[in-house]
Amino acid sequence: MRSDAGENQARILFAARQVFAEAGEDVPVTRVARRAGVSVATLYRRFPTRDLLIAGVHARQWEECLTVHAELLQSPDPTRALRELVQRLCACQVSDKGYTRAYVDAVIAGRGLDPERLATDRLVTRLLHRAQTAGALRPDLTVADFRLVIAGNQGVITAAGRDAEVASRRYVMHMLRSFHV
Repeated sequence: MRSDAGENQARILFAARQVFAEAGEDVPVTRVARRAGVSVATLYRRFPTRDLLIAGVHARQWEECLTVHAELLQSPDPTRALRELVQRLCACQVSDKGYTRAYVDAVIAGRGLDPERLATDRLVTRLLHRAQTAGALRPDLTVADFRLVIAGNQGVITAAGRDAEVASRRYVMHMLRSFHV
């Protein structure tokens, strides 16, 4: 790939991530092209379909998620790591309307993003097990409870409107307290 083509591709992915986060993935690609400073034709040369553009953005975001997963698994305090995972994901639900919607749909309903959903399930299962073994979390908690928190947070965000960020943080705080013994 020529260097200018690579730069265009990187700009398009960066712009698409910003636009999708602000408005969701249904926005016209012309908006992405405009934000990237490229023509629509250039965008389509790099990403012939909307699905490929979305997949390119998701791939980069998932790489970031895997880095976070690795950090959390290394934490000596599994309870804190699980709390951080829930807080980060719920904060992303507020700030990123694109990938987060797809990721949350996958985590909650099992639709799409199968490798991502399964990796998240494994991470949550390991952190839960470690925290429960240490006696820090209720022994009846499961991955399904984690999914309920994420689903509930989406409802809080929708209902809260402009106050979504504050309402989400408050909801997450209450839910995380309910996890403890």
